[in-house]
Amino acid sequence: MKICVFCSANQQIDPEFFTLTEELGRWAAKNGHSIVFGGVNLGLMECVARATREAGGRTIGVVPAIVEKSRRTSDHVDVEILCDNLNDRKQLMEDKSDVFIALPGGIGTLDEIFTIASSATIGYHQKPLILYNMKGFWDSLVALLEDLQTKGVIRGRWQDYIHVANSLDEIADFIEAIALP
Repeated sequence: MKICVFCSANQQIDPEFFTLTEELGRWAAKNGHSIVFGGVNLGLMECVARATREAGGRTIGVVPAIVEKSRRTSDHVDVEILCDNLNDRKQLMEDKSDVFIALPGGIGTLDEIFTIASSATIGYHQKPLILYNMKGFWDSLVALLEDLQTKGVIRGRWQDYIHVANSLDEIADFIEAIALP
């Protein structure tokens, strides 16, 4: 499968997030999955790409022109797809991926999560989105989604579009289940 990873491009975050991200990259490579990511050479983006490639896996970097121009493109990109802006990037990542995993991240990651989830709610795709809840990182977002559900502003159940995994084992089980014919 092509697994799209949304995540932080910051270095100054919990070191354990890097350890868990490396494990994800190695697991993906070991299981024959490719990683689609934002192509940046910083933070968890660089971490997942490096770990995937070092374990023999393949990476696909979707790189906006501004990133390439500033020379922040990862050296761990096997296939580079250039795009004009972040909207193009999100669309290309959606098109090129089978499943999405959101690692710890900020405003950009939130934008990506909700773009994918909202696209699924109106039928543009049926691709799963997983919040990798490392050390409870997404607990406050889950609480917000629960609150919105309670207030009736989410059509259906948010869990039909966004899955929460607290470990790599849960991610592996989920992906294995959806990969079965």
